[in-house]
Amino acid sequence: MSGADAVPPGSGESGESGDSGESGDAFFAEPGGLLDDLGVAAVLLDDIGRIALWSPQAEELFGYTAQEALGRFAAQLLVGEEQRDHVVALFAAVMAGGGPWAGVFPVSHKDGSTRLAEFRNMRLEDARGKTYALGIASDRTVLRRVERSLALSLGLVEQSPIGLAVMDTDLRYVLVNPALARINGIPAEEHLGRYLHEALPLLDSGPLEAAMREVLDDGVPQLNRLTTGHTPADPGDERAWSVSLYRLGDSVGRAIGVAASVVDVTEQHRTSRAVALARQRLALIADASVRIGTTLDLDVTARELGDVAVPELADLATVDVLDSILRTDKPPEDPHADTVQFRALAVTAASPGPATLAVDPVGELARYDATRLVTQCVLTGRAILVRQVTDQELVGIARNPEAAALLVEAGLHSYLAVPLTARGEVIGVLGLQRTSNPMPFDHDDVLLAAELAARAAVCIDNARWYQRQRRAALTLQRHLLPQEPTVTPGLEIAYRYQPAAAVGEVGGDWFDVIPLPDDKTALVVGDVMGSGINAAATMGQLRTAARTLAELDLDPAAVLTRLDHTTTGLGHTMATCVFAVYDPHANRCRIATAGHLPPVLVRPGSDPELLDLPTGAPLGVGGVQFEATTFELGVGDELVFYTDGLVETRDEDIDVRLRALTALLADPERPLEETCDVLLGALRHPDDRDDVALLIARTRPR
Repeated sequence: MSGADAVPPGSGESGESGDSGESGDAFFAEPGGLLDDLGVAAVLLDDIGRIALWSPQAEELFGYTAQEALGRFAAQLLVGEEQRDHVVALFAAVMAGGGPWAGVFPVSHKDGSTRLAEFRNMRLEDARGKTYALGIASDRTVLRRVERSLALSLGLVEQSPIGLAVMDTDLRYVLVNPALARINGIPAEEHLGRYLHEALPLLDSGPLEAAMREVLDDGVPQLNRLTTGHTPADPGDERAWSVSLYRLGDSVGRAIGVAASVVDVTEQHRTSRAVALARQRLALIADASVRIGTTLDLDVTARELGDVAVPELADLATVDVLDSILRTDKPPEDPHADTVQFRALAVTAASPGPATLAVDPVGELARYDATRLVTQCVLTGRAILVRQVTDQELVGIARNPEAAALLVEAGLHSYLAVPLTARGEVIGVLGLQRTSNPMPFDHDDVLLAAELAARAAVCIDNARWYQRQRRAALTLQRHLLPQEPTVTPGLEIAYRYQPAAAVGEVGGDWFDVIPLPDDKTALVVGDVMGSGINAAATMGQLRTAARTLAELDLDPAAVLTRLDHTTTGLGHTMATCVFAVYDPHANRCRIATAGHLPPVLVRPGSDPELLDLPTGAPLGVGGVQFEATTFELGVGDELVFYTDGLVETRDEDIDVRLRALTALLADPERPLEETCDVLLGALRHPDDRDDVALLIARTRPR
């Protein structure tokens, strides 16, 4: 350039700086970029300093149109007189082959103002040997603003404690700051040019790369994506990061890449996970309070414990109790014994598989020595935790070598045995296994399992005691009921007694067939209110009293009157009763009731009917008069006596149930034993909470 292109001494700089960029389709990109933002002007001078070429950007920077500038000396047009000689000297040096020149000097604008411009000048030579000077210029204010922005950006990137990266449109690294290099555990330069999955092969990068493509496509930032995994920085420990993705665009909005910010949130993630896990455990304990112990059935209670533990705590749970606590005739286990006998009550698995085949089947007995972990758990009363199951521990877990092979096949890697302790006594073991869940049991799991086991153990122990009481009541009741049907003149007899399905609901229902003088027969069905062993004992007293009174050949009403007196003397006891005396010689039956449901009379050729009898008050009210009614019976007639457990339910009206009863008796030719089975099969349900006494008498020729 001419002298007008000079700068004050000391303000120039020599050398070139470059910046690497992307290739590929950038050759055909739309206009827009840093050069456009800078408004770089290009001016070509001939060898004597006249303007030969003038770019539109030069017009924007200096104010002169091409027509106004072309052919004029640049020094005279653009440089003030005080700087002109110096600029001309610099131009001469460049044209003489002294190398390019760069610097800043004031230029004159067409509007008369002066502004600083940054120049780059270099000599050009064409094919004929003719030389030119190319001047590239930009407004210094604009350039400094861009430089400050770049410096700020680079400074923030380099010094930021947040990991920062820029990916190109192919999702390859083009920039990685030191913070991200530390997070990933590999130098920044080893990222460049590589895809995420290539740089971090330990990380499940698929979802993150898919998110980057979405950001490139739609331009919508994705903020605070939680990502977990492993990196070379800490390959043995899972880390967590909050990743935000932004699309980068040029000045015309074209996507040029994706920026990612990465913050290590491992501690916050662990804390959050610990809080969530604590809430989950509290919810599990609350759930256990509701779901365990809903019945007094020992097996159901054990299954409920397993259902609560799986899959929230374990992939498989076993509940085994000491066989000695289930048998009253067997002493408790000796804490110093070498072996312990268990009974398997429940096995619960998240899914069927080899592990379910490896444990003791439900209902089976198994005796194990002190090498077994469950035995050690019972004998010490302490939980046994095996974080990582080895071959050595597997021997103490599996019941035999075949079971050990099944557990290996299932992937057992962590095991926990917790004692079931109720009222200071160890009654069994809760065994927990993890196969699919990759996390080993830890101390918190031991505490949670111990809490579940403690709650369940009390429920299991309650169920055990109630079952023991139920067995005692049933034994007493069956001992007090007739063992064999009495052969009576003129009558065919069939009967059933069915206890309640619910544990502890053994009732006081009874029946009796009593031979009387002159071939007469007393038929008795009664129901002591209440349940349990006390009701069974009261039933025995009333049955004995009824037999004694019946043998006095009293009228049924008189018998009930005396039974009422007896019941009153037993304290707070009430019972219902129907008492009938059949005389085969007169073909008559006298019946009296004390608050009991009416018998059904079945005659061949007629519809079954409920007998219309004075109901009377229950036994135990005291001072009540009872009334007997006489019925004529022909050969083949049936009388069906029953207790309320046969017809009363919670969800159906009693009249509906009585109609169902009479409908089932419409076949008078059916054998009595079959009739008993039909009635119980049709009217009883597996979960009925009341017992039933059923007595059917059919007249026959003497």
